[in-house]
Amino acid sequence: MTERQNTMNHYVIRGGREGRERLRLLSGVMRPYVLRLFDRLGICEGMSCLDVGCGGGDVTLELARIVGRSGRVVGTDLDAVKLEAARSESQAQEFKNVDFRLVAEDRSETPESFDFVFARFLLTHVPKPAQILRQMLDATVRGGLLAVVDIDFSGYFCYPDCPALRKYVELYTETVRRRGGDANIGYRLPRLLSELQLNDVRMNVIQPAGLTGEVKLMSPMTMQYVTEAVLAENLASAQEIDQIVSELRAFAESKETLLSGPRCVEVWGRKSA
Repeated sequence: MTERQNTMNHYVIRGGREGRERLRLLSGVMRPYVLRLFDRLGICEGMSCLDVGCGGGDVTLELARIVGRSGRVVGTDLDAVKLEAARSESQAQEFKNVDFRLVAEDRSETPESFDFVFARFLLTHVPKPAQILRQMLDATVRGGLLAVVDIDFSGYFCYPDCPALRKYVELYTETVRRRGGDANIGYRLPRLLSELQLNDVRMNVIQPAGLTGEVKLMSPMTMQYVTEAVLAENLASAQEIDQIVSELRAFAESKETLLSGPRCVEVWGRKSA
């Protein structure tokens, strides 16, 4: 399938090689949750899977491990740099059942269909998420599974209070809104999937948090990586952003603080047979 909307114009977080390192950190934080979801959905050996908006391919490779040699996995994205990194990592790990594809607005995709179609942290960035979901449904075989995971940025929490975190959430949310996305799309996912007339639509809420570790580092890193977009939208000065990043990093590195990531909503359903 193809993400027909120009997601790269709406994506507020720095891409390329630096963006790949952020995604690597994020995938490490989220790995236990995504593996639990795949187990719940019954993803198994021999299945065909499509990972839409795959980024650096971390989830794609997790799927490839699960489906094994008799299965196949395709990861698609608009960021050529991240895809090249994904291909290199796939080859280094000697995966034979994975294909990474660059997609563009003017490209027609081959008429393939998959047992399982998945997207994580993609719909929050696009102006018309229902259109992406419809394309995902079209790429799902009859009786196949479709699942999405996305964020509710308003769900952040910490202890003690951190004004820099509140400012970060405000700036990120508004920047995404101005670019046509929805930083709190998690609330909307159950309805969006129900409108596809999927069978047995279900949901689950997850939220990583910690006193130490990488989950706490995601906030200052993400604030730093949205600097260009925030500046472009004239929402804060470079000096103000640097101060927020500095305060967030100090808060995250303290062993006396609790810091979460955004609340995440998992929703899935099955296409009619």
